Amino acid sequence: MTNPVVHFEIPVTDMDRAIAFYQAVFGYRLTREAVDGYDMAFFPRADGKPGAGGALAKGDVYRPSHDGPILYFDVPDIDAVIARAEARGARVLYAKKDIGAAGFVAEIEDSEGNRIALSEAKD
Repeated sequence: MTNPVVHFEIPVTDMDRAIAFYQAVFGYRLTREAVDGYDMAFFPRADGKPGAGGALAKGDVYRPSHDGPILYFDVPDIDAVIARAEARGARVLYAKKDIGAAGFVAEIEDSEGNRIALSEAKD
């Protein structure tokens, strides 16, 4: 069996601001393109590796929110990611918490008002 989720889209209202936020906070290089009339910026994807690919998405059907699904970004150091996010104006919504053998989690609000979760594995 493979992982059931293959793609996600994060709603944005200001694509330039959102790209700047995600690139600065996570260190990703996003690739921007129009898809079916919608402005999108794709996260890097490693084919054949675990995990889902995704994009920032702007358009009439995309509305940033704290409600709905919560995406967890795998990060090597939650504290460093939170510091970079706060430097870009993000709020911490759920402080870093030790969840035992699974590591640590936290939640932040991105530049667009979405709830984004962070996950750090224990060594």
